[in-house]
Amino acid sequence: MFTPIRPGPFDTRTLRKRGQKTDAISFPTGRYIRANDLYCTTDEVVPAPYFRKRFTVKPGLKSATLLINGLGHYELHCNGVDISNGPLASYRANPDHIVFFDRYCVTDSLQEGENVLAFLLGNGLQNASFPRHRWQQLPWREAVKLAFRLRLEYENGEIVNEYSDTNMRTAPSPILFNDYHLGEHYDARLEIPGWSSLDFDDSQWAFAQPAPTPRGEAMLSEAEPIGRFEELTPVEIFPYEEGYIYDFGVNHAGVCRLNIEGQAGQKLILQHFERIVNGRIFWDRIACANANIQQDIYICSGKGKEQWHPRFTYHGFRYVYVQGITPQQATPELLTYVVMHSDLPDVGSFSCDNEMVNLLQQATVRSDWSNFVFFPTDCPHREKHGWTGDAVLSAEQMLYNFDPTDSWRQWLLCIHRAMSPVGGLPGIIPTSGINYDWGNGPAWDAVMTELPYQAYRYRGNRRIVEEAVVPLMRYLTYLTTRRQENGLICFGLGDWCDVDAEELFCNTPVIVTDSIISVDIARKCAHLFEVAGRDTFRRFAQEFADSLTADIRRELMDPENFRIYGDTQTTQAMAMYYGIFTPEEFPGAMEHLLELIEEKDGHFATGVLGGRVLFRVLAENGYAELALSMIIREDHPSYGNLILRGATTLWEEFDASDPPRGDDNHHFWGDISAWFYRYLGGIRPNPDATDVNRLDIIPCFVSQVNSVEAAYRMPAGLVQVSWKRTGDQLQLKLQVPDEAIGNILLTDGWQFADGSCEKPLLSGCYTLSKP
Repeated sequence: MFTPIRPGPFDTRTLRKRGQKTDAISFPTGRYIRANDLYCTTDEVVPAPYFRKRFTVKPGLKSATLLINGLGHYELHCNGVDISNGPLASYRANPDHIVFFDRYCVTDSLQEGENVLAFLLGNGLQNASFPRHRWQQLPWREAVKLAFRLRLEYENGEIVNEYSDTNMRTAPSPILFNDYHLGEHYDARLEIPGWSSLDFDDSQWAFAQPAPTPRGEAMLSEAEPIGRFEELTPVEIFPYEEGYIYDFGVNHAGVCRLNIEGQAGQKLILQHFERIVNGRIFWDRIACANANIQQDIYICSGKGKEQWHPRFTYHGFRYVYVQGITPQQATPELLTYVVMHSDLPDVGSFSCDNEMVNLLQQATVRSDWSNFVFFPTDCPHREKHGWTGDAVLSAEQMLYNFDPTDSWRQWLLCIHRAMSPVGGLPGIIPTSGINYDWGNGPAWDAVMTELPYQAYRYRGNRRIVEEAVVPLMRYLTYLTTRRQENGLICFGLGDWCDVDAEELFCNTPVIVTDSIISVDIARKCAHLFEVAGRDTFRRFAQEFADSLTADIRRELMDPENFRIYGDTQTTQAMAMYYGIFTPEEFPGAMEHLLELIEEKDGHFATGVLGGRVLFRVLAENGYAELALSMIIREDHPSYGNLILRGATTLWEEFDASDPPRGDDNHHFWGDISAWFYRYLGGIRPNPDATDVNRLDIIPCFVSQVNSVEAAYRMPAGLVQVSWKRTGDQLQLKLQVPDEAIGNILLTDGWQFADGSCEKPLLSGCYTLSKP
């Protein structure tokens, strides 16, 4: 069975209490401190500051709980031990909207008598220097700051609170510069040994200053923290210009841990990148606005063996160009690739005997992991942005492989706060203030419906639904204002990254994709409103969906020829998948879709919106074999072609140029992973989104695959499906939870031993054949 990319969970020390009301917590929002009022620019750097807080613990301590927010990021030490809630805490959000506090149980870290809490602060979004998308112009930009409250509860009932205050001591750290996108610069000659230990003398340090309180609402973070997981060693090291290139074999996201014994003042420059073209480093899809993006700098102390890794950044890369080392230092031990991403629970695995399918599954999962840092991002190098449309397209593939619902829920709170006064959304969240007028639209805004809908469908999460009701109604009301005189909707991005289009734009008319996606938004809103018991809202949503469907059929459909305006694979597949065609029209629509595919010699020709549904429509209607052939074939355009061209993650585009136009690590093409689970494995959870214990098993026994092993942990327990072709028969094995209800359904003429093609869902071994 396929082993997930990451080997195991991160051991977090936080208390993450599900369902706790934030209004029951006294947040120390008026207690922010800072070292000074200085902050970095691309020309002027300000070192990351250290802070220390001494306090006394009396005998009889019962519990000690710490609430902390660091803007942008913090590292937390208690009595000299790093107890941080993973890298890059606090949660990355717009502090004008929400300020997320982490909660720690530190009882076991304290001792009777004197203790010390020590902190290191990084810039994060509080002080971004990156010029792309105006991050350096954030309205809240100022010096990094910190607020915390330590609550000491004693056995006699006494409660003592220790707060961040101006009696705390501060000093600059050896981190001379840090930026989420650009990288980190560290001078080991400036290290302060023992800075976080109890016996360190901080009397020469400066006192902290008071800092302004952020404008956002204080909340307890419930998203999974970031963890450090798999460690990769270089597969090749070779000289390049003034240094050496380290090749780690696969594209991923994280940082490098450096191990070196160098001379005092020796300066190492580490530049992280994805691709080599014609023997040269290819920077074009990563470097932006002439910035030295993804560049870490380390200056040696000269005091023996030194080990270091960046604290307040991460990179997307396969290769590292190292300058400043000698040939003797260019060893495999010099750099270790430490993979980083959110610590989401694994729930699925998939493998089969077709190696191309396995490689695509691995590439998809690797893309998902490297693009999930607190929330889904578009790429882990040049942007790291929370593009909303990417998350919509990847929702189900992520739910099959891991459980993102808690992290989705927290990001949705940020999405709701980002709505404009009239109900519109930006395409990136958190945003620097742009993308309300470009980079959004219904296909991207659908994040507000798709995430709660799929979280409820797959995981039974009602809380995420209830919190979405009012924002969803606001957005539906906003959509009514965007309808044209003919009733249709057309604004924002469409079928992005079309295989046949020039640059990144699409061949399919946006008025088609926007209008059809808006129908889907309204229908899912109606379902969610029904779940939440809001019948008036439900009726409004359903009437909106029905009205818009009628307008699409009148304005965009040719009912005699069963085709949609634009006449692309995307228009046809979307109209079929989202229910624009009636059941009576469906056979004709299917026939035309097959004609469109034949016109492309059996290749797919869509952008990301069409790619999300095309293979599903084919599999649902008896053409799974064709769909898989389109996915794994080796000529361009296809997923298999990407693998043959060296892809270890999914690329942004399918163009045939070398190098390709886009970057090498996007997850929004990855619904093929959900397709593998759903159609090859046959695992189809909760088909009508009404019962999380409902599960149908409906495998597609395609000729390109002879055996499959798939597992999925539904809320009721573990589901395992395996099948193997033996001569003219198939052996199907199932293990399903006792609470699961549903059916095993056979298609394409396959039968059980008793001649039936349907049985109740029960664990067991089944022999299948065709008469």
